[in-house]
Amino acid sequence: MSTSPSPATESFRVSDAAAKRLREILDGQPASPAGEPALRVSVLAGGCNGFQYKFALDSDTAPDDIVIAAGTARVLVDPASMDLLAGAELDFNDSLMGAHFTVRNPNAASSCGCGTSFSVE
Repeated sequence: MSTSPSPATESFRVSDAAAKRLREILDGQPASPAGEPALRVSVLAGGCNGFQYKFALDSDTAPDDIVIAAGTARVLVDPASMDLLAGAELDFNDSLMGAHFTVRNPNAASSCGCGTSFSVE
């Protein structure tokens, strides 16, 4: 597990709003012998535009995971997903349309209305 900043962690950022909401979610979780989970952000093939974002709480950190500090919480990203997240920012959007994590990704050539699916050129 890498905890020191690397070029990859510098290129994927977590907004203050996302860090705050993640902390609220984690504070509401029951204590676990595995320790506090982190938010895993991954990019999967699929969705209506070719790729989709997946967000999940995960207590398991893989040896090659990139660990990103999010206030007092952590965000985990696998190396393959990081390739598609370079320069992006994890944010939390709370609007009339609903509250959700979102990724502002400059690598996305297009995205769908739901905000979880994108394509690259």
